[in-house]
Amino acid sequence: MATRFVAEGAFVYIFGRRQDALDAALNELGPNARGIRGDITNLEHLDHLFQTVRAEKDGIDVLVANAGVGDFAPLGQITPEHYARTFDVNVKGTLFTVQKALPLLRPGASVILTGSTVGVMGTPAMSVYSASKAAVRNFARSWALDLKGTGVRVNVLSPGATETQKVMDLFATTGMEDEIVAGFIEKTPLGRIGDPSETAAVAAFLASDDSSYMTGGEVFVDGGYAQI
Repeated sequence: MATRFVAEGAFVYIFGRRQDALDAALNELGPNARGIRGDITNLEHLDHLFQTVRAEKDGIDVLVANAGVGDFAPLGQITPEHYARTFDVNVKGTLFTVQKALPLLRPGASVILTGSTVGVMGTPAMSVYSASKAAVRNFARSWALDLKGTGVRVNVLSPGATETQKVMDLFATTGMEDEIVAGFIEKTPLGRIGDPSETAAVAAFLASDDSSYMTGGEVFVDGGYAQI
């Protein structure tokens, strides 16, 4: 998404916990990007992020709340730590990212929340992750009402299986990476898993005035996986 936004002429701030990952991303993104290190679950870190944005750019036109984690844990093996980690990042992190950015959002700004196909589907061994993404979906519905009259739009972008390093690493933890990928391909009408650039293209649409009459909605980029 950051790559696509920079290509469209935006100045982009990226936020993450690992300095090495931030540095690698900035090396690819070039001079129209700035990396700030922090943890989305730490409210002081979020304060620092938005204080920096305010000091340097004064306001925000597009906010993408994208950070998320997920691990396999079937019912009967779910621990309090698994639940807390998932909801702290996916739900608490999304909530306070948007809330703390609110004073900086310009009229007509676009807020994009990252959902998932599992937010509307049953998924074995992923019930906690799925529930967290269902919560994110309702955030968009409710916040669209809270923000009525401001011109700020909130929508959810929900990818299906997409070939990111994070997703491939998660599949690899099962020891059945090839079988899982083959299963997604079989159940996806387009017959393949997604490329990150395809998700980024839809993010660019939601960020632009081309989606100016959309709020509280959800756009699936899943090859039809959750639609049949």
